[in-house]
Amino acid sequence: MLTLSNIFIKYGDRTLLDRVSLVVKPGERIGLVGRNGAGKSTLLKIIADEMSAHEGQVVKPAHFTVGYLHQDMLLPKGKTVLEETMTAFAEVLALEKQLHDIQEQLTTREDYESDAYHRLLEDMGDLTEHLHHLGHATTQADAERVLHGLGFRHADMARLTDEFSGGWQMRIELAKILLRQPDLLLLDEPTNHLDIESILWLEDWLGRYTGMAIIISHDRRFLDNVTNRTVEIMLGRLEDYKAAYSKYVELSAERREKLFAAYENQQRVIADRERTISRFMAKATKTKMAQSMQKQLDKMERVEIDEQDTAVMRLRFPDAPRAGEVVAKAEHLTKRYGNLKVLENVDFQILRGERIAFVGQNGQGKTTLAKILVGAETATAGAATLGYNVSIGYYAQNQAETLDPKITLLETMEKYAPPEMRTKLRATLGGFLFSGEDVDKKVVALSGGERARLALACMLLRPFNFLVLDEPTNHLDMLSKDVLKQALLDFNGTLLVVSHDREFLSNLTTRTIEFRDHRLYEYLGDVNYFLEKRRLDNMRQVEMRSNSVRSSNGNAAEDDRSKAGSALSADEKKNCNALYCAPNGASANWRPNSGGWKAP
Repeated sequence: MLTLSNIFIKYGDRTLLDRVSLVVKPGERIGLVGRNGAGKSTLLKIIADEMSAHEGQVVKPAHFTVGYLHQDMLLPKGKTVLEETMTAFAEVLALEKQLHDIQEQLTTREDYESDAYHRLLEDMGDLTEHLHHLGHATTQADAERVLHGLGFRHADMARLTDEFSGGWQMRIELAKILLRQPDLLLLDEPTNHLDIESILWLEDWLGRYTGMAIIISHDRRFLDNVTNRTVEIMLGRLEDYKAAYSKYVELSAERREKLFAAYENQQRVIADRERTISRFMAKATKTKMAQSMQKQLDKMERVEIDEQDTAVMRLRFPDAPRAGEVVAKAEHLTKRYGNLKVLENVDFQILRGERIAFVGQNGQGKTTLAKILVGAETATAGAATLGYNVSIGYYAQNQAETLDPKITLLETMEKYAPPEMRTKLRATLGGFLFSGEDVDKKVVALSGGERARLALACMLLRPFNFLVLDEPTNHLDMLSKDVLKQALLDFNGTLLVVSHDREFLSNLTTRTIEFRDHRLYEYLGDVNYFLEKRRLDNMRQVEMRSNSVRSSNGNAAEDDRSKAGSALSADEKKNCNALYCAPNGASANWRPNSGGWKAP
């Protein structure tokens, strides 16, 4: 059990954590939520002993182990992916070295009857038994299994960690933490650099994890799937609910509604008594009674309404100028970086008014194709063209990091604004929660979430009809994500969004493009439709593999296929048939409102 008592943190005039207490029991998986800057990461650092509270204490049992995945980490260089991951088994590796040293001694010594020789034999037996208990025979297989679950291919195991981006290095660090099986997992935004398949794998792993976990995430569906308790940090205090995120939202609203009703009732009672006291005080015969009533009123336990930080940005995309029917098109498009093939002979088009999601494993070309379509990258072969009168609004994956850190917020807006918008810049910044003196802050002083909001504000300064967003939710809190999603639902232009956030994509798009093995696979539905179709495909593949084993006993391959089909229910078959999926943009002949699709 982990206990936090009266944790107090204050920076200048701002109290970040106001003597908060928390008890975490075995088996509890807590979602730690709150606005950006509320103190979530600070609380994890205190638990992980990476910083000390100004007051209060953290009590842990003896030999208690903690695995902490934070947002700022750097792996040592010079090791392969597998070698670095295997450092998770430091105790096993040290014991194996001791065992190897003993075995070396036994091969060179000849004093077989000596006490020293027998002690070596006993030590070897003890080490062997201990290693067996720790499962040392499967450590490499376990490491490869976890790495594969987090998106690494077999060929990546021998590559140096230096060759990978920060997001992939975070996956290596996460793999090491999971393999250690600590008593407590502290995960700070673990899904930020994971694709949908890796998130699903991590959800399954956490579902089987028997220890304690505290998780910071802005991925609503991930929290719903892996947590059983939600703790919110708001204005320095903790609100604790024995429920996952979505249920917590309901319970929190109900609690505040009841509290507000009780507060209003009490205020009416207080006002009525105060009027009575005032009348009695005016009469000399009732002064003592009035004084007694006043004492009772002063002792009344008052219902207090907690302050709430519910400020949200105001976001509305400008009306989209009308574009031609075909907004963007790629023909026989290939993209390589040196010897690395990303996309191969891709045909793809976007029609006016379509709402498209790019999904798939990281490194499969989602961002690359988005950049090619908006002109930020060039194809190795083939062509990508924009349609008639297409104007682009583009939010890059690192858009917030491209802002000049040395200038102020107002100067940043002036840099991107057309002349006719200059008089509206302060009002626009106010809509994104930058008011008063905030506009004179330097960009370098902003948090990740604040920079993301500023980048969105800059994008809205010019009208566009083709909006391309690459991972727009990475640094936004829950409320900001909800505002952005509603604004996108109201946008009347063409939308292309690259994201791994299933809740954000749900019901937002009508066409999903999966990137896999250098090709595109199209699904006529949102991300939920795509995930259901992929689940059915995976079921069918497992069934076909099982039938293939049986076919070695004389069953025909055709019989295998019919058996695989019969393994699906009637509804599953109907869903599979209703959902058209084709590689390399082969569904380009499909047209909206045509009553279905036309095979090429």
